[in-house]
Amino acid sequence: MIYKVLTANRLGDGIAVWLNASGEWTTSLQDALVARHAEAEASLEAIGKRDFAANKILDVNLVEVEEVGETIRPIRLRERIRAEGPTVGYGENAYAPTRAA
Repeated sequence: MIYKVLTANRLGDGIAVWLNASGEWTTSLQDALVARHAEAEASLEAIGKRDFAANKILDVNLVEVEEVGETIRPIRLRERIRAEGPTVGYGENAYAPTRAA
């Protein structure tokens, strides 16, 4: 089944965060509160609007997720990248060209 979680970016540093069951913003998608019905989605949206108005977060969105076993997995690639990081290596380990001797 497809469910939803509330995501945003922290205002101070832009890090992706998800709302947990305690009403706090966490950097772990696996700690997010999962909305399984329309009323829960509406409640999450209200909390997102409140925290946006209080300048705690920005770019607030409900995103679709699925539960695979006990793991929450975003449906869209964009959200998977926000939760798990880039899909390819980067930095020093991304590309090490072979030099001719």
